[in-house]
Amino acid sequence: MRVSFPRRAVPVPWRLTAKNTRTKIPMAYPRSTAAGLRLQRRPYSTSSSLGKYTYHIAASFIAKDRPYDPNRHVFHYDHETDARPAYARPFRIDSGHDSFFISQVNGTGAVALGVADGVGGWVDSGVDPGDFSHGLCSYMADAARDFQTRDPNGRLTPRKIMQHGYDAVCRDRTIRAGGSTACVAVADPDGTLDVANLGDSGFLQLRRNAIHRHSEPQTHAFNTPFQLSRVPPSVASRMAAYGGAQLSDLPEDADVTQHQVRHGDVLIFATDGVLDNLFNQDILRIASRIMISTGAWEVTEAEGVRASDELTSLTEADDVKNPVTLQSALATQIVGFANRASTNTRLEGPFAKEVKKYYPYEEWHGGKVDDITVVVAVVDGGSNGVEFRSKL
Repeated sequence: MRVSFPRRAVPVPWRLTAKNTRTKIPMAYPRSTAAGLRLQRRPYSTSSSLGKYTYHIAASFIAKDRPYDPNRHVFHYDHETDARPAYARPFRIDSGHDSFFISQVNGTGAVALGVADGVGGWVDSGVDPGDFSHGLCSYMADAARDFQTRDPNGRLTPRKIMQHGYDAVCRDRTIRAGGSTACVAVADPDGTLDVANLGDSGFLQLRRNAIHRHSEPQTHAFNTPFQLSRVPPSVASRMAAYGGAQLSDLPEDADVTQHQVRHGDVLIFATDGVLDNLFNQDILRIASRIMISTGAWEVTEAEGVRASDELTSLTEADDVKNPVTLQSALATQIVGFANRASTNTRLEGPFAKEVKKYYPYEEWHGGKVDDITVVVAVVDGGSNGVEFRSKL
């Protein structure tokens, strides 16, 4: 009998091989992602004359126990409209208790983005965890979009965004209870990436076929991540009567880090539906295969793996009805592999490893079925990429 651990609170038909690659991994959805990424025109990116870096962004998602369609469960960010997914029921995207946001930071040329994962344990109290996570992302997007550049408190940081979102959720009478993890970032056109991570969602920064930076999960105990929470008095009193207390961390508890990006970097923000089922090296293999096979990363004798000067063309799509871009290929491939791994009872993923660490006698094998969400940003330095290499 397989025991479930609620969070408190198929053979692959073919392999895509690339010459001189150091990684080998099958492509899960070749027709909808990696194919035909050259000579395309319509950009889905942030764009600014205030700095040298542009961020091409896409997201992919799927609720647990739902069939995944990479052509439908994808979101292309368009800086011209600053469009965003719907957060209110019944118009929400099909991401279950997970949510995400992408938004321009008003007047700065920067972009704010992040993921949130509603804590499933609230279901036992009759609460939809998605109300909290979707509301949090909606309010965080508003915080970025409405940011006042003359704010006396200075620049907008991901922790400030998280705090604004959390405060707004706590004031929202339609969100009576719930909890969520959050991983939030602000990517500046000058190449500065600020990240605030609270809980077991997280991010990776990939560079030239290697993991350059990654976050560490914050947990109180096994399967008990740090989490923002809203606890109604009725629930708090009931828990106190039984000698317990609901976890309720604050944005100030988030791990805050700052990084510098380079042309060709891949930034990945993911909920634990990915990170419980794929090791960081698995994610690197998936991304590297796409980046190298499409020519976004080039394998050279002199420099090893380097970012292509023609990367921009891969981030654009000329088919508005069914756009395929480098960033959407990365997002859908990662979600596709995580989704497959979550139902594979023979692969021993990160979650299975943690179960064996804390419960050595528990017969847990394979992945963990969960909601899955990924936001991917491809960093484009334009001509700066050439200038940087000329200085090496």
